[in-house]
Amino acid sequence: QVQLVESGGGLVQPGGSLRLSCAASGSIVFSNFDMGWYRQAPGKERELVATVSRGGSRNYADSVKERFTISRDNYNYAVYLQMNSLKPEDTAVYYCNANSAFNSAIRYWGKGTLVTVSS
Repeated sequence: QVQLVESGGGLVQPGGSLRLSCAASGSIVFSNFDMGWYRQAPGKERELVATVSRGGSRNYADSVKERFTISRDNYNYAVYLQMNSLKPEDTAVYYCNANSAFNSAIRYWGKGTLVTVSS
C-alpha cells in the first residue's frame, strides 16, 4: 500500500509564499516515479500545476511559471512545491501525484491540502 501525505497548506495574503510538502510511504520505489502537484479550485476541474520526472526534468503550468518551483528528495521520499508571489486565483486544494515511469496504469494520489490566498 502506498500513501502520499501533503502538508504545508494554509491561509496566506496575496504576494506571500508557502511551501507544500508531500511525503511518500509504503510499497513504493520513489525514484521510479514521476511526481507532480495538481490543484482543484472550487467549481473547477483538477489541473496540473507542476511535475518533476524521475530524472529531474521539470514542467510547469503557464499560470505558475516563474512563481512556483517543484523539487524532489529521493532519499527522503518527498516532493515539494515552493509557491511565491501567490495570487487569489491560486486558491485551491493541492494534490500530490505519483506516476510510475514504467507502468502508466500505476498512479497514486494524496488527499490534498488547502491553500487559500486572501487578504
